[in-house]
Amino acid sequence: MRRSVLVRFLGLSLAVALGAVIATAVIATYSTSEQLQGEIDANTGQLQVDGQIYERLSRYASDHPSWSGVDKLVHELSDELGRRIALTKPDGTVIADSARMLGAGPELPSVPAATVDVRTQGNAKLAGAVSVYSARKTAAGKADTVVSAAALPGLYPAYPGWGLTDEELAERNRLAQLATECYAAQGKHATVSSAGGANMPVVMVESGQTVNGTSLMQVTKPNGLNDKCLPPGMNAPSAKAKLVNDDEIRRATDCLDAAGLDYSVTEFDGLQAVEPKDKAAYSDQFANCTTEARSQALAPYVAPSAKLYLGAKSTFNVFSGEGLLRTAATALGVLLIAAVAMLFAGRRLVRPIVALTGAAQRMRNGDHAARVPVSGKDEVARLGHAFNAMAESIQRHDFQRKAMVSDVAHELRTPLANIKGYLVASEDGVVPLDGELVTSLLEETGLLEHLVADLQDLALADAGMLRLHKAPRDLSELAQQVVSAHRPAAETAGVSLTADVPGPAPASVDSARIRQALGNLVSNAIRFTPSGGHVVVGVRRVDDGYNLTVTDNGTGIADEHLPHLFDRFYRAEQSRSRTTGGSGLGLAITKHLAEAHDGRITVTSRVGSGSTFTIRIPAG
Repeated sequence: MRRSVLVRFLGLSLAVALGAVIATAVIATYSTSEQLQGEIDANTGQLQVDGQIYERLSRYASDHPSWSGVDKLVHELSDELGRRIALTKPDGTVIADSARMLGAGPELPSVPAATVDVRTQGNAKLAGAVSVYSARKTAAGKADTVVSAAALPGLYPAYPGWGLTDEELAERNRLAQLATECYAAQGKHATVSSAGGANMPVVMVESGQTVNGTSLMQVTKPNGLNDKCLPPGMNAPSAKAKLVNDDEIRRATDCLDAAGLDYSVTEFDGLQAVEPKDKAAYSDQFANCTTEARSQALAPYVAPSAKLYLGAKSTFNVFSGEGLLRTAATALGVLLIAAVAMLFAGRRLVRPIVALTGAAQRMRNGDHAARVPVSGKDEVARLGHAFNAMAESIQRHDFQRKAMVSDVAHELRTPLANIKGYLVASEDGVVPLDGELVTSLLEETGLLEHLVADLQDLALADAGMLRLHKAPRDLSELAQQVVSAHRPAAETAGVSLTADVPGPAPASVDSARIRQALGNLVSNAIRFTPSGGHVVVGVRRVDDGYNLTVTDNGTGIADEHLPHLFDRFYRAEQSRSRTTGGSGLGLAITKHLAEAHDGRITVTSRVGSGSTFTIRIPAG
């Protein structure tokens, strides 16, 4: 377990995901390939069939103002061509669908095959419709002015003869018959065809050219033929076409005028077209104006845009037939691999957790020596190290607590025994209750009171209830007060006690607590400085605070005791008597007092050379 647990689980998850992706890809590729091959084999002429479907639906859209009633045509085409055909609105609402008839599922393919929109596709369809006009201009020797389909708004959304009424169509047939008789009188073979759509008659005349012995026919008017054979009105637009053309030209010219584009309006057999005056100035804006005008003019007369879907559903159905079995087998395989991998990784992860749980239960039952074996450097290993460190700390503090109870009992027993002994002796008349005895009893009571006060301060600090009453004070003045208060004790011990305070040191502190902290340190220093030694209380400005130091040249403290010197209940032979009352509480309380002022306490010492205790206090 030398790698991170997170990295291992990430790698495991990625491996499982990769396996699932590969399995899914195999299923999809295999099954989709089968479906595509089957469709290709069954529909060798699919492109031609789809083109026919598109053309028929476009013609329907051209002849009807809406898609209402297109269901019949859709089912007829589907039955005739063997294709699923579906039309939807741009928002996805189904207009017509042959899926039920062919037994296909209700889902549509993900991508439409085409968009049927005769309003915007009309210009592209006009190439054949305007061929008669292009031929006329070419015959006149003006090939450079042939009108392009894009520049001509036109009136035929899908084919020539759009909008003819029955009466108009009958008139076209009569004129076409007259044209064929005219060409026959000139010795030219001519026929009438409905290639223009909607049974509109188109006169086909021999072109004078042959291919493989077959005479080619072309639409009137071919070059060199007498125009008199084509009766007037033969190629005239329908009344509806003329109406829409007028609206289209009006919209186009309004748009071009607003855009500041130059144009000209040309008429061909009753139809008007908008052309740019300067061919080089033809732009996308010009095309947009004409195209939009055409779309708006045709809107009331043709069906709106619709999406055309062809064929069966374009995605593989994993829940049907053979696909379901194949998918189930693959899923079971992936789950089996994932289960084996997770079982292996899970056992390696659970083993140390079980060990931690057992050790925690043993600690709960009082076995503070419980530890867990740790190997590796991952998160679980770090948890094991943290648990062992916690157990070590609990065991140490438990030992210190027991030692502290013993020490406190010892410290309380001595003064209490003295007080009890003197009182019993006084009661029995052995020792007179004079002023000297009272003074001795007061001293013993003071020791008890001091010990109880230390215990109370430590309890408040542990509970986070140590209250401070901060106010602006001069730390130099407080240091001098501590020196003055302890000078009698220092003189009695033969120790020189001085203050080293260069100048004022203003700070916001609780003066009583600062004196208490310094007093603890000074008392210890005096106790462990031999006669003739010296103790110095100093105040120094450092960065954004002050260092309050108590330095002596006494016995010093061994290095192994320094890391634990401020621990609660810590007791060592060298450090025990350096704390007030010898209970191991004085330095712990001093540390809490420093931290309560947002400061800290440190110590440096050498055995036989003395010690320096430093309290760092912020200036604020």
